[in-house]
Amino acid sequence: MTSRRHLIAAAGALPALALGARAAHAQQRFAQIHMFIPAGPGGGWDGLGRAVEQVARQGGLVGNFQFENVGGAGGIVGLPRFVSQRRGRPDALMVAGSVMIGAVLTNRSPVGIQSVTPIARLTQEVGVVVVPANSEFQNIGQLIAALRAGPGVVSVAGGSAGGTDHITLGLIIKALGRNAREASYVAFAGGGPAQAAILGAQVKAGISGWSEFSEQIAAGRMRALATTGATRSDPNVPTLKESGVDVVTANWRGVFAAPGIQAPARQALVDLITAMHALPAWTELLRTRGWDDAFLTGPAFEEYLRRDIADTETVLKEIGLA
Repeated sequence: MTSRRHLIAAAGALPALALGARAAHAQQRFAQIHMFIPAGPGGGWDGLGRAVEQVARQGGLVGNFQFENVGGAGGIVGLPRFVSQRRGRPDALMVAGSVMIGAVLTNRSPVGIQSVTPIARLTQEVGVVVVPANSEFQNIGQLIAALRAGPGVVSVAGGSAGGTDHITLGLIIKALGRNAREASYVAFAGGGPAQAAILGAQVKAGISGWSEFSEQIAAGRMRALATTGATRSDPNVPTLKESGVDVVTANWRGVFAAPGIQAPARQALVDLITAMHALPAWTELLRTRGWDDAFLTGPAFEEYLRRDIADTETVLKEIGLA
């Protein structure tokens, strides 16, 4: 809203406003970005894509964003579409992360994260184990006891098969001395559908990133039993590790470009995301969303991807999911 003081000063401010507009225009790096989300609306990947749009547009880095959501199977339904339809396009980005790596390996997909062009790792987020507010499980100890007694009768909702949520459940059950294949895991295309299933009592519990369930936890519709980090994310919620289950996991997310783009186009996208990451608005957004800053680009990001793919494959084999 325009104040009276601003109205009085308007005439003198016009030259400065014009100069500011020219500066913002000069700062703009892309007129439009085509943002591809290989998941349904409402989940972590969609949230990150919309966050990039919010900060990049407000910061004058991008004029407009065009979104496309194609969900299913941890991103491996949408990934081939992005690869084939966006090949060589210098103005296209896709959000993906550790969930896709697990889904590709679990489903033995011929198209993987290696099929696209790494731009930047942006965030990392610990997971949280939740139950509906009216659940019989009042604390993590009770849920652990039920999983130890019979994993197959405790249905747990999460993201796509082979993703971070699925791996977390498999590791929990293995740590309890049971076979991870006994798990009753109900996979959903994203955090939104999983959330609906938990709130509707279609499952006994759920696992996802903290930010995806935080509103429901704050509203009292879900009960947070434990987080998956090395230390507490919330002072009132214990970690799995301190609860006697030696499991620590986290979920990273980032952006990737289309295959077949030229080196200058790739660098332009890296520069765009680097400039966005440097904005104070991005730092504030990370704080409000509860995301950890995990910024990484270039050869360091490529090396991280190679190690993460190898490590994920090892874990999936160990717990019988690949």
